[in-house]
Amino acid sequence: MQHSSGEKDRLGDKLHDVEAAREDQWARQHDAELLKQIRERPVKLNCPKCGMQLAARKSGPVVLQSCSKEHGAWVTVDQLNVVVKNVAANNHSTRSRR
Repeated sequence: MQHSSGEKDRLGDKLHDVEAAREDQWARQHDAELLKQIRERPVKLNCPKCGMQLAARKSGPVVLQSCSKEHGAWVTVDQLNVVVKNVAANNHSTRSRR
């Protein structure tokens, strides 16, 4: 069976489109994995009061950055979102038990 030049071009175009879509999907997944790794990496910060480097401490699902001289503890926006979600989930489960 012989294919016309136009059919070969369309088939080639479709194969190219499929390959490009697979590459795009791989890139999106790879980028998502890299972003997840970056977000999970502890952020190095200094205490605004004494200048000492804050130490990363895990408290439940949240990573806190705390001052060894007890001047306070800080969280990143991502970690604050974890706290907010946990509080909202606890409030919802407490209300549903009433």
